[in-house]
Amino acid sequence: MTAPLPAPRRRFPWSRRTRPGVDLSLAIPLLLLEIGWLTLDAIYGHGLAVWAAQGDRAAADAADLAFMERLRVLQIVVVALAALAALFRARWTVIVHLLVALLVGGALAGVRAEWERGDDSSPGCVRYGPNC
Repeated sequence: MTAPLPAPRRRFPWSRRTRPGVDLSLAIPLLLLEIGWLTLDAIYGHGLAVWAAQGDRAAADAADLAFMERLRVLQIVVVALAALAALFRARWTVIVHLLVALLVGGALAGVRAEWERGDDSSPGCVRYGPNC
């Protein structure tokens, strides 16, 4: 009798789970990078653009729209990374990316609600003006 052939090694990423150490060593820096990106973009990207508008409603509205678009793109990227991590069966990375996607979605919903509500409480007040 001949010896049976060994089972071929599967080379697909979904064939076995990613080791927890590798998973966490990827999840933690990505979490910090994504949260840092979101925070710095909100402060320096959006906040300084609105501040630089100096009461110019069109420029402030353009900064709001650009920030909403950047949030939408960040949310798409985070969900795509979560799908990629799910393909590699990296449980903690998927969880972290889904939490960040929820955070970005909440921030986007807040910015959109503020955009739709506007701030036209007083008729003589210019949005983002110094005395409003």
